[in-house]
Amino acid sequence: MATYIGRREFILGSAAAACPLAARAQQPTLPVIGFISAGSRDTYAVLLAAFRQGLKETGYIEGQTVAIESRWADGQLDRLPRLAADLVQRRVAVIVTTGGSSSRAAMAASGTIPIVFLSQSDPINSGFVTSFNRPDGNATGMALLTGPLVAKRLEIVLQLAPAGAPIGYLMNPQDTREAGDYLREAQAAAQAIGQRLIIVNAGRQHDMAAAFAALVDQRAGALIVSTDPYLFVLRNQIIALAARHSLPTIYDRREFAAAGGLITYGTHLADAYRQIGVYAGRILKGEKPADLPVVQPTKFELVINLGIAKALRLQVPDKLLALADVVIE
Repeated sequence: MATYIGRREFILGSAAAACPLAARAQQPTLPVIGFISAGSRDTYAVLLAAFRQGLKETGYIEGQTVAIESRWADGQLDRLPRLAADLVQRRVAVIVTTGGSSSRAAMAASGTIPIVFLSQSDPINSGFVTSFNRPDGNATGMALLTGPLVAKRLEIVLQLAPAGAPIGYLMNPQDTREAGDYLREAQAAAQAIGQRLIIVNAGRQHDMAAAFAALVDQRAGALIVSTDPYLFVLRNQIIALAARHSLPTIYDRREFAAAGGLITYGTHLADAYRQIGVYAGRILKGEKPADLPVVQPTKFELVINLGIAKALRLQVPDKLLALADVVIE
């Protein structure tokens, strides 16, 4: 038997069915931040939390008032131009970059979308801005100025190396611009005190064992690992090789020490990521990158893994322990 629906019931039913669609249509579209890094997602959890905290301080909460589209190169720098172009095609409101290579890729992809960078090197020399106080373009952010910290790492690691022994320096030759800057800083610092450096390269994962073998053959007394997103991705392999060869090694960020590395010295990165979150939020509110001065870090930290030192049978000088911000037992 056929069932007949009255006109009134049909109209009411149709309106009710349409209400959810109408409600969804009326919801405002969230602004989108594009986030691009040469590293990998699993190594950035703490730093991304700090970035979100910075956004929150300006009134933006992911999933509620802002969306974030992340792109990760996983250490493969040749992927960055494509990843940056994808974010531009998605018409994101702001692009956040976390290193020299990702910043260059984003700037090549767009000269109009605001960019907030976290630069390891001097952003003026890198061509990102024309001035720290007045960036004068579509980009601003934070300059970590990592290069000058190499001299301090050399000073620290010499306290853990046998007297007169050469010091190794591990770098990734792929990112030639930043890698070259850091190497020159290391060479200048070593030359100033008459210290011999052994330079080894590892541009791929399978290069790492050979690099450490070369250090052992040349009787390196300690090792400095250069700042590099790819080397950070390979941190567990590097830490394991340093332990296997009983080579005192200093790194640039606390995550190395937390993963079993001996000692780290560098910028307090969580604070830096919070700051670029603040800048991204301010730009979403209407401020222009050209009016936001490039920020420089004020927090640095020395982290010592005393448990690893004991495993290596190293005596960490009391004066070095006294300077440590964090000691891992």
